[in-house]
Amino acid sequence: MELRHLRYFLAVAEAENVRLASEHLHVTQPAISRQVHDLEEELGVELFDRLSRGLRLNASGHAFMKDVTALMTSLEAACDRVRRVFRGEIGALKVGFVEIAGWEGVIPQAIRQYREAVPSVHLEPWPLGTPEQLNKIQDGTLDGGFVYLFGNCPDDIETIPLQHHGAALAVLRNARSVSKSEPSKRIRLKDLSNEKFVVFHRSVYPAYFDALLVACSAGGLVPRVVQQVQSEAAVLSLVTSGIGVAIVNDRNRFRAPTQVEFAKISDLKLSLPLSFAYRKDVRNPALLPLLQILRSVKKSPVLSQV
Repeated sequence: MELRHLRYFLAVAEAENVRLASEHLHVTQPAISRQVHDLEEELGVELFDRLSRGLRLNASGHAFMKDVTALMTSLEAACDRVRRVFRGEIGALKVGFVEIAGWEGVIPQAIRQYREAVPSVHLEPWPLGTPEQLNKIQDGTLDGGFVYLFGNCPDDIETIPLQHHGAALAVLRNARSVSKSEPSKRIRLKDLSNEKFVVFHRSVYPAYFDALLVACSAGGLVPRVVQQVQSEAAVLSLVTSGIGVAIVNDRNRFRAPTQVEFAKISDLKLSLPLSFAYRKDVRNPALLPLLQILRSVKKSPVLSQV
């Protein structure tokens, strides 16, 4: 039994007339009659009463018509659904993001626009560090991710540059510090030589850690590290405790601890390039609308100011 058998049967059943079915389907009458006959032969059941003036559905035909109509409706829905999946209009999308970069700016803006554009897609954002995101994008766990890229990007990953964020000095509010001793003085890296520093472990993101040290060295600073932790949240917690100062992502000012303030280091040449990363061989059509949104985002080449 083939799909055309069912289509021809429904056309004849609805019209109870082979000629009208032929005109509707643009198929010759003999071809339709033959397909209906073959269908009855395969079922072993007559679906029509043959009358002198045409055809009339019998009880078996009515029962079969009801089920075939439901089947064809389901088939049409399935065809429509698969087309929508292909266009990225339905499905699921898993996207990573560096949490601190998602507090304002391009990430929440893009997520809102995506949810408005394709509300039938289940969007699942995952807060993860950049190295973890890149690994999960490569193995297919994530469809893409908002990352800070330092060093070389893996060959199988494509990126869309979005913004450049900056770095700032985090200090304990009202503490004796180089940032407070002379309010009108610009803070330079060499002014921080006697400060104690809290940093994150190099293993968290080696490329970023190395870029930070290179930028400090270029300004004549070798940070005197007294504590290493696993995240910037932990870094700021220790700054609050008076353990030391820290150079952190300036996005922290959007969710700053009440006892921490941020200052600009005038000669720190460190850019945090925010990009969206995804596999070159896009496997999930639901990613395509997000890529379109991100490509339309206005790029900002200027470092964020504190």
